[in-house]
Amino acid sequence: MIETDIKLDKTHIPQHIAIIMDGNGRWATDRGLDRTFGHKAGLDTVKTITAECARLGVKYLTLYTFSTENWNRPAYEIEALMGLVLGFIEMELFTDNNVKFRMIGDIERLPQSVQDKIHYMENLTINNDGMTMVVAMSYSSKLELVRATRLIAEKVQAGELAPADINDQTINDHLWTNFMPDPELLIRTGGELRISNYLLWQCAYSEFYFCDTYWPDFDEACLHKAIADYQRRQRRFGKTEAQVEEEEK
Repeated sequence: MIETDIKLDKTHIPQHIAIIMDGNGRWATDRGLDRTFGHKAGLDTVKTITAECARLGVKYLTLYTFSTENWNRPAYEIEALMGLVLGFIEMELFTDNNVKFRMIGDIERLPQSVQDKIHYMENLTINNDGMTMVVAMSYSSKLELVRATRLIAEKVQAGELAPADINDQTINDHLWTNFMPDPELLIRTGGELRISNYLLWQCAYSEFYFCDTYWPDFDEACLHKAIADYQRRQRRFGKTEAQVEEEEK
C-alpha cells in the first residue's frame, strides 16, 4: 500500500466496483515489447488493486479480463492470456486478503485446464467472507442477456412462469451476476470512452470513471482518485436534486 494525499470518506466507499482493465497491449508496445508483456505487468496491478479494494471495504470487485470478442485476437496472444489465468488463480492473494473468487462468462469455452483451476479456486475460497473478486472471462453482456432470455422463455414454455410476471428481478435472477448487486462505480483505464459490451444491464445507474492511465500503471493513488470522484457525485436514480437532499437529512 502507498500513501496518497487523497482523503476518502470511509463511510461512502462503493460496495461494488467494476473495472475494464484496458491498455495492457499499448503499455507494452510503447516500451518496444510484445503485447504479452503488458498482460503480465497487468497481473501485478490486479494484485495491487484487489488488495487495496479489500482493505478499503469494497464488497465486490468485478474485473473484465477477456471478452468473447477477444477470441478474435492472434492465437499466440490468447494462449499467453490463458497461461496468465492459470498463474493468476494460483495466487495467495485470495487467502491473504480473505477474498472469495468467482468467475462469470461462457466458461465452457475456456480450455479444460483453465476450467479446472477456476473450479478449484472457487471451492478453495468459498468460505472467505471478505471481498468477492469476480473475473469476467469469455464474457459478453449481449451473450449474457441472450442466455437469460432463453432461460426465461424455457420457463414460460414449460408453464413455470407467466409472461405477465416477468419483471426486472426476473431478468436479474437469470444473469451470470445474480449473486451480487449492480456496480456503483465502473472504471475504465486506457483512455477509451466506451464500456465494450460489459455489464450493460447492470450498469444502468452506475457512475462511470474514465482515465488515460494504462492498466499496468494504475495504482492505489489512481484507485483513490476514482473513488474520490465518485464520492463527489450525487446519485439521484431519476429523482430531483432537492428530493435526494431531503432524503439525506
